[in-house]
Amino acid sequence: MNRRDLIKHSLAAGAAGLVLPRIARATPLPATPNALGQRDRQLFAIAKEQMEKHSANLWRTDLVGIADYGLRSSEPRFHFCNFETGKVSSFYVAHGAGSDPEHDGWLDWFSNVPESMCSSQGAYMTYGWYTGKYGTSIRLDGLDASNSNALDRAIVMHRAAYAEPAFLAKWGKLGRSNGCFAMSEEDFKVALLQMAGGRLLFADRLGIGQDGQHVAVPPADLRGPPSMQPETRPDAA
Repeated sequence: MNRRDLIKHSLAAGAAGLVLPRIARATPLPATPNALGQRDRQLFAIAKEQMEKHSANLWRTDLVGIADYGLRSSEPRFHFCNFETGKVSSFYVAHGAGSDPEHDGWLDWFSNVPESMCSSQGAYMTYGWYTGKYGTSIRLDGLDASNSNALDRAIVMHRAAYAEPAFLAKWGKLGRSNGCFAMSEEDFKVALLQMAGGRLLFADRLGIGQDGQHVAVPPADLRGPPSMQPETRPDAA
């Protein structure tokens, strides 16, 4: 058994005490779908498509997380699509330092390469909780070729000071991670309760604005000078 398989086996065993075994079932439709706005209809459609694609790997299909890295880090771009309530909750989330070398708050590219400190595009399955550098965190397993190194790279969900509202208010954007999905203390408490335990997380540059219209990433030369903010590149938890 190689290291990756050993990690997956150990994590699955630990998560078994936290979640129910996956039961094969049809993907549920969101409650009261006609009440959804244009943005949320798009998000639910993406969530449903990704859930059907990766259904064999999932233990829970009640909620899907979508990180829309086509939006700036100053926007609430981490959407939790709840198929039981038909509602979308949105949170702030940081991206990797390697994906944003100018530190202007916009993600420029994805990478699956170890030590790249980049965010990776694709679908992830969440495992149970574990204790790391940032306290209680959520381990992730990459389900696509574009994020297949997530376990080995220790790409996880965790809390971080550079994702707190005070940091955003001071700098006008969040800090950067080593590729992890870093959230504020209060937002991560919600993630712990709602996202852990065999659910789907999907990350891509979608660029879906509040009104449902596409948000275009500004050209690099129009984003302003490089940030003077001190570097914040903590090790992945």
